[in-house]
Amino acid sequence: MILPISILLMCQLIGETVARGLALPVPGPVLGMALLLAGCIVWPKIAEIVMPAAQGILAHLSLLFIPAGVGVISHLDVLGSAGPVLLVVLFASTALALITGVLTFVAVARLCGDKPVPTEPQP
Repeated sequence: MILPISILLMCQLIGETVARGLALPVPGPVLGMALLLAGCIVWPKIAEIVMPAAQGILAHLSLLFIPAGVGVISHLDVLGSAGPVLLVVLFASTALALITGVLTFVAVARLCGDKPVPTEPQP
């Protein structure tokens, strides 16, 4: 179990080092995950080694939400004063994400030359 966790932490460390060293606007763990993916593609044996530890971590992923919940509860006063604004921003950003997804899908469909399927009129 030491080797799989060491591989995971090493990928995260390399990603963090590269992100900070090059002042990239990408989080280090994301670069580490990309490095792990590339490693798994190049050497499939890495995926076999890391799989049990990764599945164990993912099985307990819900534990990572506890600190976020405690943070929300401990800052209820801030949430109370900024709550309405946060709700508006949350709903607006969700709507914008959905609209952007639809427009992107339509643009890609047009680029690919897909035409809508005509529907038969209802009697």
